[in-house]
Amino acid sequence: MKTYLDCYPCLLCQALSAARIAGASDKQQHQILVETMDQLRSLPADATPLRVVEAIHRLVRSKSRNADPYLRAKRNATKHALALLPRLRNRIHAATDPLGTAAHIAIAGNVIDLGAAEIDELETSLDQVLEQPVGIDGITAFHKALAEADSILYLADNAGETVFDRVLIENLSRPVTYAVKAGPIINDATREDALAAGLGAVAEIIDNDSDAPGTPLARCSAEFRKRFDRADLIVAKGQANYETLRESQRPIFFLLQAKCSVIARDLGVKTGSTVLKASKGTL
Repeated sequence: MKTYLDCYPCLLCQALSAARIAGASDKQQHQILVETMDQLRSLPADATPLRVVEAIHRLVRSKSRNADPYLRAKRNATKHALALLPRLRNRIHAATDPLGTAAHIAIAGNVIDLGAAEIDELETSLDQVLEQPVGIDGITAFHKALAEADSILYLADNAGETVFDRVLIENLSRPVTYAVKAGPIINDATREDALAAGLGAVAEIIDNDSDAPGTPLARCSAEFRKRFDRADLIVAKGQANYETLRESQRPIFFLLQAKCSVIARDLGVKTGSTVLKASKGTL
């Protein structure tokens, strides 16, 4: 996706937020903002928002000398989400469509701010997410695609959300390969985060040999691209995976919340809508 004018203030806000989370001094925060503005000013016409995001977070890590600014938030997110695990499983066991409920719970994990909320707040937020109308509900197509697939490649998004992914994977009844980032970028899940969430018990965990947001295939390893090309079915979590793979002809189901107006407009839904959408290659 191209960088729209709406993206500029969002990127600046993200730079400042990341700098503060990383513990940067006021002087360093100023430097990070100035350099981010310089990058935006000289942005090539074909630059994507995620390339700018990646550059921002590399700059933050360098200036603050903090290799993983979101480490504490990721661990807290996983801890809070694991406390919800019994309740999530109970919801699925009581559901008339366990797979559909598990899929919507996985999407809910993309919605909830697991790093900040307390357990009771998370439960309330989960109720709200599951009760709201779905912007794009591809669960019927997902059922059909799953019935025809022998194995699944699951592309992770954030730490903490990994626990919600685990709940869905437990209900897929297919061998699953769970792909994470090779190194820290924002609060995206790494192998350490996936193992902490218990994914090792339900899936093979691999990394895509990239620490860029989403799944930019040109930046991933040849071995990962082989797995991507051979996958019977791909589940892709979050906006960044949608942004990088929206034009793919592979059989992908995108599970996300449209958190920004640019993504929502591209999907044809209202901002904040939850989405379970099949890719062009699935139809």
